[in-house]
Amino acid sequence: MKSLKSLLVILFIGCLTSSAMAQDWANLKKYAEANSQLALPAADEARVVFMGNSITEKWEKYDASFFSSNPYINRGISGQVTSQMLLRFRPDVIELNPKVVVILAGTNDIAENKGPITIKQIAGNIFSMAELAKANGIKVVLATALPAISYSWRPGIEPADKIIALNKLIRKYAKKNDLVLIDYYKPMVNKQKGLKKEYGRDTVHPSVAGYKVMEKLVKKAVKKALKRS
Repeated sequence: MKSLKSLLVILFIGCLTSSAMAQDWANLKKYAEANSQLALPAADEARVVFMGNSITEKWEKYDASFFSSNPYINRGISGQVTSQMLLRFRPDVIELNPKVVVILAGTNDIAENKGPITIKQIAGNIFSMAELAKANGIKVVLATALPAISYSWRPGIEPADKIIALNKLIRKYAKKNDLVLIDYYKPMVNKQKGLKKEYGRDTVHPSVAGYKVMEKLVKKAVKKALKRS
């Protein structure tokens, strides 16, 4: 009887947790307090917000000085897909009054973290974020998705060619709309269309060495975006 009661308690807590997560599907609460405490940018501050998933979120963990020594704000959330990012784009980007937003997204959609979605739909979500930024006077830097040959948490999915297809749409959109593009893919891909071993902690996430490659590219891209009228 005691074990049955314990099981019921565990199930009840699990239901409450699932219900709470369902009510905050995009995890708007994650940065709510930090956003409320963030001061307005100084007159000479070129604030940049990084929007993304675990690749962006863990960036600050593996190279904190990159963010602390620059006017950069990390708003990555592990596991998120583009539709979740789009939903939180206003509180986590627009309302922070940045000069530039760097958008890196799409690989979790390809992993089907929230269910099946087409490459065109993934790209559409990314483009919608770009259009929201532009409508609010924020300069946009679009990033190609990093290469990946497999997902440890989603065995059976073969992402390599889907990432190539997504990146093709991102490049085309950036060119058509005169947006700054960061191509993370080309310097980080191996002959098997996966992430180079020297740049990855696994098949998806960059190592410190990988982030160092990305940092050089993103700083150059941000500088280029800031020069545009």
